[in-house]
Amino acid sequence: MPGRKLRSQRRVVEQCSALRRQVADALQPAAAGDAAAVNTVWQGEALGTLLWALGLRELPPYDTPFATEEVVAVDPSGGRLRAMRDIELELDAARLWHWRARTTLIHGVGGADLPERFSTFDQLVGATAMRGYEEGVLPSPLRGDFRAFGKVYKQLSETQHAEAHSIAYERHHALAWLCGAGKSWDDVTLDT
Repeated sequence: MPGRKLRSQRRVVEQCSALRRQVADALQPAAAGDAAAVNTVWQGEALGTLLWALGLRELPPYDTPFATEEVVAVDPSGGRLRAMRDIELELDAARLWHWRARTTLIHGVGGADLPERFSTFDQLVGATAMRGYEEGVLPSPLRGDFRAFGKVYKQLSETQHAEAHSIAYERHHALAWLCGAGKSWDDVTLDT
């Protein structure tokens, strides 16, 4: 999107350092079973995504989480931000994966109206999956849907969907923040 400006490299390294401390603390045995600690551990996805943006990690597919202990061990100070175009493409991918996770929830409770040109939810998902593939931000669709865990997204178990949703949310949050959303890390609003 025109007009986007990346956060400074210094700010990204500072945010990585803050996330590293929080996630490392949440990984301690004393935090085991604590719901807040579990949510904090999921921020390892955001940390891994920022490390990717700094060129220090590869980004796993959206059905594979980062190895949390590995990303916590990375010193972000040696990284260099990737090109704006690469970051924007990944933001588009994260937004689509987050959209797919949220639409599953919304569709499950029957709470969304379809755009006029679509008569079914499956048509909307299929068109989105194909457009994302054609734009180079999604893998090839599988039977008209996003491909996750080796199967059609709508066939994910509740556990797989929760994992895919958490991965997409955290990566979307990190990339949106990196591209200037919100005044601080904690006030990023995510559109899907």
